Amino acid sequence: MPQKEVQRNESIVLVTPVWKDAERLRGFGRGLAATLVNVPYSIHWVIADDGSGDEERQRLKQLRAEFLAVFPEVSLYFADDHRGKGAVVREAWAEYPEVDWLAFVDADGSLSPDELVRMLDTGMESGCSVLAIRKRTEETRVALSFPRMVAHRLFRLAVQVLVGLRCEDPQCGAKLLRADDYRAVAGRLEEDGLAFDAEMLAAMAGSGSDWKELPVTWIEKDGGKVRPLRDAWGMLAALWRIRSRQAHTTPQNRRDD
Repeated sequence: MPQKEVQRNESIVLVTPVWKDAERLRGFGRGLAATLVNVPYSIHWVIADDGSGDEERQRLKQLRAEFLAVFPEVSLYFADDHRGKGAVVREAWAEYPEVDWLAFVDADGSLSPDELVRMLDTGMESGCSVLAIRKRTEETRVALSFPRMVAHRLFRLAVQVLVGLRCEDPQCGAKLLRADDYRAVAGRLEEDGLAFDAEMLAAMAGSGSDWKELPVTWIEKDGGKVRPLRDAWGMLAALWRIRSRQAHTTPQNRRDD
């Protein structure tokens, strides 16, 4: 796919989805605010709460005030109800229909702010969407618990077999998308939970969009709400739903190597 020359005045909206996660966001957010203030392009950071309740909203408002003292482009989005990570990311993105790039990063800090900015830099310099992937290289390291490592490999295989998506790590919690590519498929995305990445990428691939996959250093943090064994059946059910919808929308959703 031809790449456009990226201008530094293009804008990014970065969403961090949270659900009862203010404490984990506190540490990661401080580092992220201190890092974002030095980027050379326009970026707005949105902390998107997935219906955590009034007490959590107050905590997030306090954190926003703290982050604003360091980085002046931080806002909050509050979903009315708890629907899932995919739903709140899409809702927050929809609040910014004019931006050039859409991104998200998880709040747990498994991906450091410096690695996030490296992903953003790669997209801004190449003009392509960029997916962070958990992959060991000479420059990166990955630390995953055994259950999560097994779940990661099995889910990647299931995504390829059931959905036809060739992606090294469709579920890694950091992505930067060309907004036009995302908006072309946004109207038909339905998965509200953890499988929303797979549905989104499969739809984008089916519409002809492409992306770069960037190995990053990823260090698993304690306290996450995802439980690989507990969540496995729900993820597989979501892939079956995606597969069924694919049959009624596009003839194939595979990336060409």
